[in-house]
Amino acid sequence: MDRSGERLLRELPAATGQGAGWEELGAEVSRVVASVVPHDGLRMAGVGPAAGAGPASFSFWHGYEAGFGQALLSGCYAGDDPFGWEDSARRPVVVAGEGGRDDVVRRLFAAHGVGGELRVLLRDGRGVWGTLGLIRARGARPFGERDLADAARLAPALAAFLRRHVTAGPPAVAAPSPPPGVLVLGPDHGIRAVTPAALAWRSDLEARLRAPEWTGRTFFAGLSALARTRSEPVLVLGPAASYGRWIACQAERLQDGSGDVAVVIQAATAAQLLPSFCSWYGMTARERQVVEHLHSGAAPKNIARRLDLSVHTVNDHLKSVFRKTGAQGRDHLIAAMNG
Repeated sequence: MDRSGERLLRELPAATGQGAGWEELGAEVSRVVASVVPHDGLRMAGVGPAAGAGPASFSFWHGYEAGFGQALLSGCYAGDDPFGWEDSARRPVVVAGEGGRDDVVRRLFAAHGVGGELRVLLRDGRGVWGTLGLIRARGARPFGERDLADAARLAPALAAFLRRHVTAGPPAVAAPSPPPGVLVLGPDHGIRAVTPAALAWRSDLEARLRAPEWTGRTFFAGLSALARTRSEPVLVLGPAASYGRWIACQAERLQDGSGDVAVVIQAATAAQLLPSFCSWYGMTARERQVVEHLHSGAAPKNIARRLDLSVHTVNDHLKSVFRKTGAQGRDHLIAAMNG
């Protein structure tokens, strides 16, 4: 990380990473990033290496007009984003131009007074942690090569900020989790049916995030669209830092010939959570094995036998896990992973 990145990370206070809403976080990050790359709007989304090129686990925006943000997200879910992960992995890009799928985006930008969007992956040596998008209004100076280079240099610092957002403070131990909720979305991706539990989940999450209503609607429509393109269920995990507890949203096509998709919202189970949890907290492969066995109820001596390690080594791994996560011990760690 270069000096500009280190300075930026210092200027992003850890307090903004916990309990702050969509606009509050977006405004703070936008303010700091603007000192390096001037812009009129910012969106940052976190995914984490364990999630791969899937939907964002959390995000915060600032300066994106609601209609534009909704249309942009809907297009990404529908496959109309001209710069996917493989393109972004090669270099930061400006989303605007002529011809092909990019022409769809150009017309969208023109309709909302946007001149262009700079897009960059937020990655470091351990993988991709999210994406950054910056827009400038139509008529403003276009993003140039200097802006691309500056944004790329900031990527490790912003990746570190995303990790800090998820891991700041000890793991949250939430109250007993509410029952799973279910939404059913039709072929048009509109909600056809919803259980009372799902309504309660949506209300709680919207209040906690303080995000515009369209964000949730677009998210579920996006899950509906993605589920229709995949043979396996689509799973998105949201961190406790954003949602008060680790949550899981899983979308899958119904096999009743209706063409509908069911989305289940619930507190994340340990099995669902473990890969992302270990990734965000920077656990080694061996530490993950120890945590898996610990969660199954095994004592350190039993873990040592199963992994062909000494008890002393297992305890050292546990100490490292507790230090990385801020957990106060085995019970705290397991409770935090049980939704």
